Amino acid sequence: MAPSRQPLSVFQPAPPHSVEAMTAFGTFARQRGVRRLWIGQSLHIESQLALAGLAARLPGLALGTAVALAPLRHPYQAAVEARSLSVMTGVPYVAGYGPGAQDFQRRLLAAPYDRPLRAMSEYADVMRRLLDGETVEHRGSHHTTRYRLPPMPDAPHVEVGLGVLRPGMARTAGQVADVAITWLAPYWYTRQVLLPALRRGAGERGRAVPRIASVVHAAVRRPGRRVNEAALAAVGPHLRSAHYCDMLRRAGVAVDPGRPEAGAAALVDSGVYVTGTPDEIAGHLRRYHEHGVDEIIVNVSGVLLTEGARAALHDLDAIIDAYESANEPRAST
Repeated sequence: MAPSRQPLSVFQPAPPHSVEAMTAFGTFARQRGVRRLWIGQSLHIESQLALAGLAARLPGLALGTAVALAPLRHPYQAAVEARSLSVMTGVPYVAGYGPGAQDFQRRLLAAPYDRPLRAMSEYADVMRRLLDGETVEHRGSHHTTRYRLPPMPDAPHVEVGLGVLRPGMARTAGQVADVAITWLAPYWYTRQVLLPALRRGAGERGRAVPRIASVVHAAVRRPGRRVNEAALAAVGPHLRSAHYCDMLRRAGVAVDPGRPEAGAAALVDSGVYVTGTPDEIAGHLRRYHEHGVDEIIVNVSGVLLTEGARAALHDLDAIIDAYESANEPRAST
């Protein structure tokens, strides 16, 4: 497969504590011409509110969530917010959602989702139908919607995404989502496990296969840098999570929820946490495209958390330079 000509996307590497800090990162993203700036679920300044503030300062910058947590809002509210952000930015928006950990659900809901796949299927389906202008009549296992959005015919398109770790959610995303969003999923696992499940789900509903957007953690190898510590800082909570560890073990990466330090080393050794020179990292990122990923989202949160924002932006700058250089068309001789 030929290298993609699409620019890289980038991930806001830490929950925003101020609009100023997020604007600085967004300004970098705009100056580098990235495809999209993504953010996870923030409980400091809430993600959608932070993106709205950013959109007011940097209109035209494409944005997305990877992922917001469904227990925090009704799907009608999620649809309203997603469309609002598309209007505020003036460009298409990606509203990515996931169920969150069972403990998080238990703290906010009357009971955790008894069938998470069904809950997220209903959530994404209601969002998509509302955004398409339908009057939705839905009484589901977790939400009821008997309403429609007021028309806004000039609103830019919103893609509805689902966070995907394992084949069950991939099949669900194939049935109802526009984008399947992965986190820590190796490119070989995406190709061998997730993509077939996406295709199966899409085929069951007679719809197009969702595109894949993958969050890839990275750090340039530099003198004195402890990449294992950066990896642990970036994804330590995920390495303590049973469902993330299950996904990684299915991909052949030896991790154990009780041994996050060893798990971080395994991520580095396996290339799931991507390290090396900028050129080596760029080559590794291209493998994601070669294995079916449409949008690569580079996350340097490990560097930010261990060395600060300046070092994180320095890494991102170098990685983007190397990736763009490798993708430049060569002059014929």
